[in-house]
Amino acid sequence: MTDAFGAGDAVIFMKIGTHANEDLGDIIERKKREIREAGYSMWGYGGNTCHPTSIVQPFARNHAASNHPIRLCMHPMESRHFAVPVRAEQYSVDGVEWESIPSSINVLGSRYALCITGLREADAQLQLINTRVAIGNSTGRIGADYVRGHVDKACLEVVSPGDASEGIQIGFVADVVEPYAVFLRN
Repeated sequence: MTDAFGAGDAVIFMKIGTHANEDLGDIIERKKREIREAGYSMWGYGGNTCHPTSIVQPFARNHAASNHPIRLCMHPMESRHFAVPVRAEQYSVDGVEWESIPSSINVLGSRYALCITGLREADAQLQLINTRVAIGNSTGRIGADYVRGHVDKACLEVVSPGDASEGIQIGFVADVVEPYAVFLRN
């Protein structure tokens, strides 16, 4: 992957930091280890702006059908997520049929997860002003206007590359793979 973004790129943007009492650096190392051991990992999250079945899965399927990769672009930030780190035991693609999470994968303190591979550090700038919300009630809204306040994640499409020197810092990138997003339960 290059650190550049081009028109038509599919991006799941997410602000990341401490989660469930675990430092971001420790989370990154654990996820890389899970990818080495299981072939993929699950990046946990919450909130309905990236609901698995109504937002992420249709967004990802649409872009995958066009042979566009779906990238999780993560912006590190200070966070205060100090919830109890409860491990999810099962996942579901549809919220109906449930399967056990492989023992080598730990998803802590989350309702949902993105299925990822290729987690890597990045040194990129994403111009949210040059993105649009790709699905849901806010379809077409400028990414910079949408990702504000408590909104910390979004399914976006890059409409123009913009100036690579301006934008929000992307510190980590991963490839989002089938089944793209899942529900979690303990």
